[in-house]
Amino acid sequence: MVKKSYWIVLVLVFLVGLDWYIRAPDARSRQLSSAIEAQASQELKDYPYQFKVLKVSGDTAYLSTPRSFEVPAFRALAALFPDIDTKDANNPAFIAAEQRLGRVQAEAHAIVLAQPGVKEVAWELDREWLKRHFIEVPAK
Repeated sequence: MVKKSYWIVLVLVFLVGLDWYIRAPDARSRQLSSAIEAQASQELKDYPYQFKVLKVSGDTAYLSTPRSFEVPAFRALAALFPDIDTKDANNPAFIAAEQRLGRVQAEAHAIVLAQPGVKEVAWELDREWLKRHFIEVPAK
């Protein structure tokens, strides 16, 4: 019985390690994400969502985002700023939050695009972040 438990634990540890390895960003992605952290304005540093480079393919960096056409901004903003009424598109606080998201997203984009070897930045929906915040994520 002890041997069987040992092997079960060993297999679970292996699977967790394999999952981490598969999801772990490569060195170039980490480097570009570090550039965002190092060059960010105070507004971007203080923003509740941290933009990161998920992967790099050729000269294209894929930057994470909590919103897309699939997941409208009001859903992400509701998770980021729970005190704001995101159902009212005319709410001044909602409008300000939406504009702020646009500013910090544009800044993260510009920082990554300015890095050597990056000619294009594409947005990729941060499905893991959305799931952690109980936001329904459409299938790929």
